[in-house]
Amino acid sequence: MLSVATSTRLLLRRHRPLPLTGRIRNIHRTSSNEISILDQRYEVDGTTNITQTIIAKLPLRLHNQPAHPLGILRSKIESHFHDFAHLSSVHPVVTPAKNFDLLGFPPDHPGRSATDSYYINKDYMLRTHTSAHEVETFAAGQSKWLLTADVYRRDEIDSSHYPVFHQMEGARVFKTDKAGIEGVKADNERLSRYLDQSNIVIEDIPHISPTNPVQPTHDPVHSELVALNLKLSTNSLLLKLFGGGARDAPLQVRWIEAYFPFTSPSFEVEILYQGKWLEILGCGVVQQLTLDNAGKYLCYFPLFAQPHPSPGISDNIGWAFGLGLERIAMILFSIPDIRLFWSTDPRFLSQFSENKITTFKPYSKYPACFKDISFWVPEGGVHENDFCDLVRDVAGDLAEDVKIVGDRWSCRFLSLTSPIAVDRFLHSSQDRSQERVLPDKLPVDG
Repeated sequence: MLSVATSTRLLLRRHRPLPLTGRIRNIHRTSSNEISILDQRYEVDGTTNITQTIIAKLPLRLHNQPAHPLGILRSKIESHFHDFAHLSSVHPVVTPAKNFDLLGFPPDHPGRSATDSYYINKDYMLRTHTSAHEVETFAAGQSKWLLTADVYRRDEIDSSHYPVFHQMEGARVFKTDKAGIEGVKADNERLSRYLDQSNIVIEDIPHISPTNPVQPTHDPVHSELVALNLKLSTNSLLLKLFGGGARDAPLQVRWIEAYFPFTSPSFEVEILYQGKWLEILGCGVVQQLTLDNAGKYLCYFPLFAQPHPSPGISDNIGWAFGLGLERIAMILFSIPDIRLFWSTDPRFLSQFSENKITTFKPYSKYPACFKDISFWVPEGGVHENDFCDLVRDVAGDLAEDVKIVGDRWSCRFLSLTSPIAVDRFLHSSQDRSQERVLPDKLPVDG
């Protein structure tokens, strides 16, 4: 049954017209029960929920563009961890086992839900985090590495959320024999001397505690040493990204206990920036299950020419961190809206150059405009992420904001100077008027 449920308010903002070719692509079906994604064929089933808009994003890999803000930030972090392996071309399609099971996610974790993740079918999905590649990367023989990739999560529509974003995973493992532990101690002393001489104030917490415990299979002494190495390594990275010179106010960093399924102890790190504490990344001591699974895993890692047998790292202990490139780039480049990272407007792209942090200068001068629409919804209601995906498929990145006000949906849209139709975009050089934003009646299939 259907019931009249909701009115939607649309906000659109005008700016310079640009070609929209490729903004929305149809899913290429090779047959009635297959789809083609990155030149590979997959069967569809009742689990399939990947959308046309998301498939169009898969080949873009903004983090591999050297003069893009995300590529600039990636290079800056990689230059800090110069002796780590730098990986950035890993295929986005993974199995649910790789994305969840091998990392110790519980069966009822909400991230597994079809309302949170994009499924190609019951056997394949788009990765929701770079941690999906931890096991295979450790199994391929990497002991210290950075892996940067695009990740996909169904999400709301606003200036700080987008269903595609970019993460960087950093990890390092150590042998637990005498030589390995002595190496951790020596590295901790080196990093401590560097930070003691730097313009940074660190608000620390215990490395392990009853509420942030050592793993049962880990020696508490080893876990503390590795957690300290993680903190020192991360603090030095934050100093490079956000720290000023000796004449500037010191960088203020604070550590907070956290919970993640794939680390323990776990932490979140914040910095004080323009008077506000901002979360920068999450991290912790890698769950031994991950290293044990890597010790059993015979994998073909895409960046290697041939399969690599497991090197046997079950006797190792290590740390990992994960950070969102957009979150940090929005701070460093003063970019106010996450959707701007996907812009091909030369007024955006021309502001940035390789290896240089510059302040973004806004260029849109047109006001927003609103439109209300009404539509039918199923009797059981519509999940917010389902509706947001529908909006994105119709309007692409014109959508500025979608939220529920009471029992009604309220939507704001950015506006190009092009009329919007439900099933296509039409490029036009005419200015947008309130009456031309949307037709009075939208055609609906069925």
